[in-house]
Amino acid sequence: MSTAYVVVTVLGAVLAGFSAASLLLGAEWTVKPLADYGVPRAWWTWLGVAKAAGAAGLLAGLLVPVIGVLAAAGLVLYFLGAAATVARARWFSHLPFPLIYGAPAAASLMLWF
Repeated sequence: MSTAYVVVTVLGAVLAGFSAASLLLGAEWTVKPLADYGVPRAWWTWLGVAKAAGAAGLLAGLLVPVIGVLAAAGLVLYFLGAAATVARARWFSHLPFPLIYGAPAAASLMLWF
């Protein structure tokens, strides 16, 4: 396990955890755009839990690699879906945000292989 893999994985876990916490705690700068994009409020808790699980999975993957691979793949798919939702809502100026949050998960996945 390389140092780069550990650093990128921990960064990905921190970013996903921060994103999950901001959603689960109802930070206005997180939930207002979700409402603007048309994401149903009933989904918000589940989306936050999915991000939190991904963050925990990335960290667990440092000890059990298959968990980290699955978590990274899940987070990549999650944030690609978030980017698609932003694009569908035509808020192109917000498109970098899900891509920035998903980049460390993608890098972690690439560094593992």
